[in-house]
Amino acid sequence: MDLVRPSVLFFLHVLSVKCIPDPLVDVDVDRYYIPKVCSREVQTEDFVRYHFNGTLFADGKKFDSSHDRGKAFISQVGLGRLITGMDRGLQGMCVNERRKITIPPHLAFGSIGTGGVIPPDAVLVYDVLLLDIWNTEDQVLIRTLHKPANCNRTTGASDFVRYHYNGTLLSGEAFDSSYSRNRTYDTYLGQGDLIKGMDEGLLGMCVAERRIVIVPPFLAYGVNGSGTAVPPQATLVFEVLLVDLFNPKDDLIVEVKERPRRCTRRTVTGDYIRYHYNGTFQDGTAFDSSYQRNSTYNTYVGKGYVIQGMDKALQGLCMGEKRRITVPPHMAYGEDGVGDIIPGSAVLVFEIHVIDFHNPKDPVKIKVTHKPQECNLMSEADDLIQYRYNCSMMDGTLLYSSDHYESPSTTTLGANKVIHGLEEGLRGMCVGERREAVVPPHWGHGEDGAGGVPKSAVLFFELELVELQKGVPEGYMFVWLGNGPDPLFPAMDLNGDKEVPLEEFSSFIMIQVKEGKGRLRPGVDKDSIIKDIFNNQDRNADGKIVEDELKEQVEEPVRRDEL
Repeated sequence: MDLVRPSVLFFLHVLSVKCIPDPLVDVDVDRYYIPKVCSREVQTEDFVRYHFNGTLFADGKKFDSSHDRGKAFISQVGLGRLITGMDRGLQGMCVNERRKITIPPHLAFGSIGTGGVIPPDAVLVYDVLLLDIWNTEDQVLIRTLHKPANCNRTTGASDFVRYHYNGTLLSGEAFDSSYSRNRTYDTYLGQGDLIKGMDEGLLGMCVAERRIVIVPPFLAYGVNGSGTAVPPQATLVFEVLLVDLFNPKDDLIVEVKERPRRCTRRTVTGDYIRYHYNGTFQDGTAFDSSYQRNSTYNTYVGKGYVIQGMDKALQGLCMGEKRRITVPPHMAYGEDGVGDIIPGSAVLVFEIHVIDFHNPKDPVKIKVTHKPQECNLMSEADDLIQYRYNCSMMDGTLLYSSDHYESPSTTTLGANKVIHGLEEGLRGMCVGERREAVVPPHWGHGEDGAGGVPKSAVLFFELELVELQKGVPEGYMFVWLGNGPDPLFPAMDLNGDKEVPLEEFSSFIMIQVKEGKGRLRPGVDKDSIIKDIFNNQDRNADGKIVEDELKEQVEEPVRRDEL
């Protein structure tokens, strides 16, 4: 008897150290870690998934562990599927909470114990980490993190979407991410390509919207889970960013952002157009820009040189017009995309600004803005003219101006000293007349452009004729205006001495010019011209012209500077 008592006393001493009341009548719960955020607590009929270590209170011996099995424990709470003490101990628990639940025998396995693992009348201690909660009444839970101010369209069944996501379990453990693969997840909605919960959670989203989508297990991967990443009966949490959205039935969307007040002509098939653009995806991410290259994009309209959607969108444009063009992938680069620049099935958005356009058959277009009341002489080939001009592109960008120089510009019409379109614009003008001339590139600087003039640029000229000197045909220094004197030599021989020196010849020519009977080439020194003509008539170079020398030219080819 004496030997037994000390051992009993020792056992009681151990119990007192463990601080368990004698007898323990209910479950003792030690909530030794409570998460800061707890959006939901365990209630009766909830399903739970948790890890635990089970030990005997008496000696700390471990009798069971979900960690050792490498598989969390799953059960329903409050319906007798767990021992009563665990049913009670899990109530009110949060995901990621840690508890130590001490259960007296009458709420555990009682006086019988179980399977030789738990002795009779054993007090049990469970160290629990709650991983998941769900209920059969649960639905997909959506929390909007960000919604763009402008949302013209939301996702619907049969739409094709591209989105980024981070996927975690309810406990926060990551199981997948599109960002880690550096590409969006692309799929159709409502066609069974996604888990049911995600199909539902993506509905009604705008491009650039962010959501948290919480999917209960029976709307996710259910009792089987998914590989090693998603355990059975796991609630899934997706943080979703919608990047792109379209429907296979979508057509081009064109929004006119700015249209000029005057629009005398619109683009048609066969026109050649120059435009600037910024290209982005629907979420605003840029993929290309002509502005960055400081060069317009130049192409023919309706000839298949650009993507189908852009070819269609370039029809019916005015010069200076700005448009926003949304092109679905089946009218752009389709499922393949373009290398690393444009993903497959990407909707493209272009903000375009039309600089100019023309047709290869276009003539120079001339508009007279002012014509003087008196207009006796009009410019034509071989005339020497002075003119003022401003040369701009069709968007108003000034390229050149005669105002940048001390005096107006001078040229001889027909001498190929200016571009053909400018020549055309300067013909038939009166002194004081003002004009506007639109010069297509095939009348201007062509496909190559010229210093400061872009390739294939349509030019706009403002012209004013300042001075006009009637000219003579190319290669001639003097022409008769009508028939010359016949016979010629007596008319030249002003003093009747049968010979005509340079001074007399010069006087004769100037009389013809003054009386409007003849014309010297303008823009060249008169004395030099007259001397050259005289020298060519003075066949024997003796300093005078006699009648026989004039007769000789009848029998020889006429020289350009001869009378």
